[in-house]
Amino acid sequence: MGGMAAQQAHGQVNRTPPPDGRGAGGRRCVRIGVDGVVQGVGFRPFVFRLASELGLTGWVRNTSTDVSIVVCGEPVAIDAFVRRLTSEAPPLARIHHVSIEDTDWPGTCSFEIRESTFEEGRSQLVSPDATCPACLSEILDESDRRHRYAFTNCTNCGPRFTIITAMPYDRPNTTMASFTMCPKCHAEYVDPANRRFHAQPNACPVCGPTLTLLDGNGRSVPCTEPIVQVAALLGEGRIVAIKGLGGFLLACDATSPEAVQRLRERKRRPSKPFAVMVRDLDTARAHCVLTPEEEALLLSPAAPIVLAPWKTESRICTKTAPGLSYLGIMLPYTPLHHLLLRQYARPLIMTSGNLSEEPIAAELGEALERLDGVADYFLTHNRPIHSRYDDSVVMVAGGVTHTLRRARGYAPYPVDLTHDSIPTLALGSHTKNTFCLMGGRRAFVSQHIGDLDSVETLEHLENTIDLYRRLFRIEPDVVAHDLHPDYASTGVARRLAASPQQLWAVQHHHAHIVSCMAENRVSEPVIGVAFDGSGLGSDGTIWGGEFLICDAGDFRRAGHLECLPLPGGDAATLRPYRTAASYVMRLFGEGRLQECARLSSFLSDEERRILRRQVEARLNTPLTSSMGRLFDAVAAIAGVRGVIDYDGQAAIELEMQAHRLGRPRPGSRYAFGIEHDDDTYVVRVGPVLEGVIRDAADGVAIPVIAAAFHDAVVTMTVRVCTVLSQKTGIRTVALSGGVFQNRLLVEMLPARLREAGFRVLLHRYLPANDGCVSLGQAVIAATAAQRGR
Repeated sequence: MGGMAAQQAHGQVNRTPPPDGRGAGGRRCVRIGVDGVVQGVGFRPFVFRLASELGLTGWVRNTSTDVSIVVCGEPVAIDAFVRRLTSEAPPLARIHHVSIEDTDWPGTCSFEIRESTFEEGRSQLVSPDATCPACLSEILDESDRRHRYAFTNCTNCGPRFTIITAMPYDRPNTTMASFTMCPKCHAEYVDPANRRFHAQPNACPVCGPTLTLLDGNGRSVPCTEPIVQVAALLGEGRIVAIKGLGGFLLACDATSPEAVQRLRERKRRPSKPFAVMVRDLDTARAHCVLTPEEEALLLSPAAPIVLAPWKTESRICTKTAPGLSYLGIMLPYTPLHHLLLRQYARPLIMTSGNLSEEPIAAELGEALERLDGVADYFLTHNRPIHSRYDDSVVMVAGGVTHTLRRARGYAPYPVDLTHDSIPTLALGSHTKNTFCLMGGRRAFVSQHIGDLDSVETLEHLENTIDLYRRLFRIEPDVVAHDLHPDYASTGVARRLAASPQQLWAVQHHHAHIVSCMAENRVSEPVIGVAFDGSGLGSDGTIWGGEFLICDAGDFRRAGHLECLPLPGGDAATLRPYRTAASYVMRLFGEGRLQECARLSSFLSDEERRILRRQVEARLNTPLTSSMGRLFDAVAAIAGVRGVIDYDGQAAIELEMQAHRLGRPRPGSRYAFGIEHDDDTYVVRVGPVLEGVIRDAADGVAIPVIAAAFHDAVVTMTVRVCTVLSQKTGIRTVALSGGVFQNRLLVEMLPARLREAGFRVLLHRYLPANDGCVSLGQAVIAATAAQRGR
């Protein structure tokens, strides 16, 4: 190799230098800064090839802030370079801002990729993990040297955030640092014409990570083709823990009721739905009714789990998602998955490798310990995982994509803010926890952390906070937390704050609404509708059915569901029949329980007496305005679900019943009462429960009751928003809270609000549940701190 070819192979092409400095001889030199997700996505090789094609000299390098470029050449070529820099960028790149300024000739006669530079206190965005069709083609090609290699990647795909330990994004700053590229891989790495040019995780079977199959005791299982052996084990009904991008997944045959039931028993997950991975889009179509939007999501680089209507003729067993008409389905998103799903043709359960709400197991030692007795075998590899990631979950409702769990493929993309903020850390809620690290005009909301009920999850939270602080180089001046003093996230906030003056307590539902506002880049006051299970209110009661007039600076509780007793507090959420019985007792008297036949099977005489004493004396019985608990009560009275196995199960199954009738028509058989009490509107639930009790006693079909209740909630919400708008002049409504993960509500309510003349704000990129709370906390606390309040 000589001349031009040799120079290209080392990332430089010689050009004739300008006769003298900037602008001499009709030539121009400019410095360009490209900000966004531009590291780890093949951006520098793209810049190199573009500059070479246009005959430009100069250099490109990663910094801790951006990708920095200097180009010199004819002005027309410079203009073309700047234009094509954004229009032809690599598929995984997300360019937020391009700065251009004239500069002096850098003294180089070539175009080259220079060493990355580190700048103290500066940060760069990180791309999520993904895969690409070109690498898939290689692993399926028998003549390719990466045939059946499970760790194939290039600049357009492969592990990113899960392996990064520091920025800039270079191999020494990843968990691939211990793998030395072989000569063939290194030749690809330095060849500008190769799509693996500067692909940091580049590897092959000779020099890269390898697969190992272990039995349940951690002993090696001799085999030349671990994936072939795993497919055989799955065919025998075995459960296999598979190490993926962000942790171990538990896999079994989704068409085998026996295997799925065995997984449920071992994982202690009696009925919470499992996600299913299928080979390709055609297979997904065989099991689900898919819209073009849902198909695009399945095929996207993020490759999330998509909740889609489940076909009745599907061979996937009903134990996969008991009682549900929607199935969480996904396509393979790593070479390992593609190889496995081609070896084993049937759909596979792919669920997080954990017990209950523990964090996903990331490394072999903890997987062997925590999944002991759950997995029969372990398919593992020797590439370390630096950051744990679950799969993301989305749904399409009303033509809009809604994120239900934000993790792999989406985090850590930031939320862009409308104005600069002071450095802030917000610790989120106790359940479905995320945290938010905010600085400048970016808010980095973490991947899904989970419920903070275990030591392991708290360690995962604090470790991930430390990672984000290092990667994005934000040291908070403000630490925000929920108003509830006993949340584990509040305790973490207290430990991490340098002083009590840094701490800011934020009301839960105010945070919900402001997170929706921030996501939609809205700062003017809104009518906030916050419907969820619970959150401590500023009056000490448990809120959850709230109408707020608010912005980031303040809020006023303008309306709410009436407060009713919740015997046992949070413990009542596991037994909706107790919530229903206490509501009936408070509103109508104990005698009306005789009409609630579907509650009687749960209530013994002794428990009824205990409930009566609790309700009358308020013994361990806080008051709540929760919309989530109202859904539970209706589900129990109607006979849908009296006891739950997972969060929201009663409400989800009530929604499934409503779907059987299609979308309810306006003009419900039920209606809420709305009263004005001391400048606050109180929504009375008695009339609705009266109707549900009557219909259940008369044998009205459950789908009719469920659909009518959903319509009543929509009608009431529009009425209250209309009244508040007439008083305040506000015409924008923000919807947030876990109840708005109900597909029927987010199809019906925004449409009815728009018909009434409202602008409607919805969550799209963040979950409507407590996964969004940390963003709202951060914005509210930073606003208050900046105002000196």
